[in-house]
Amino acid sequence: MSVQVLAAASPRDLGLAAADVVLARLAARRNPVLGIATGSSPLPLYEQLARRAGDLSPLRGFALDEYLGLPPGHPQSYHAVVRREVIDPLGLDPAAVRVPDGAAADPDLAADRYEAAIRTAGGIDVQVLGIGSNGHLAFNEPGSALDSRTRVVALTASTREANARFFPSLRDVPTHALTQGLGTIREARSLVLLASGPRKAQAIAAALTGPVTPDVPASVLQLHPDVTVLLSGGAEAALDPAEYSLVRAARAERH
Repeated sequence: MSVQVLAAASPRDLGLAAADVVLARLAARRNPVLGIATGSSPLPLYEQLARRAGDLSPLRGFALDEYLGLPPGHPQSYHAVVRREVIDPLGLDPAAVRVPDGAAADPDLAADRYEAAIRTAGGIDVQVLGIGSNGHLAFNEPGSALDSRTRVVALTASTREANARFFPSLRDVPTHALTQGLGTIREARSLVLLASGPRKAQAIAAALTGPVTPDVPASVLQLHPDVTVLLSGGAEAALDPAEYSLVRAARAERH
């Protein structure tokens, strides 16, 4: 396992450090492919990448997941979120960024085609990740097979409740999603995970220091050769600084 852990003094510093990591790894690739996570944790990264869009090569992207049953035009579909938070701010070509087809008539076939599209693109160079308080990655809930592929999953009650803030009510939150599997995520050349706040502390500690188990999906990070974990706001609180080097990444904004 090769994990670098950085603890930043603020979300902005978290984004700065994450952008440095992502840009360095993408620069080594001729036709770079970025794996895109949604949610609040990666937003500081995308904000800094937008400021440094001139440093980006022509970039292709694949989103981690999509709700099942929401049309692409729905404001809370990840098609719309990725367009709003990543494609437009970074100036990417919308045709070069793929999101799973949650409106497909045959979602299982859509999942297989998404896997094939990632392979055809040459794989994902840098996969951005967040983590759920129950240790999930993407929509891989506890119990997901560590070698799972893109597929339809049922969302747990806790995940639906966490996402209800984006919808008029809990009953409007979809019950299923299409998600890249843990096996799919592990095939990315580099993983960059961001987490903020004390609610994520126990999940981070379990993922990095506990056993590798489907009960903690993010524990698959321990099986990957190039992982950077960036934390702020107490997300590092349950880690032992003697075992993991926690680097304060507070710096003046350069762009």
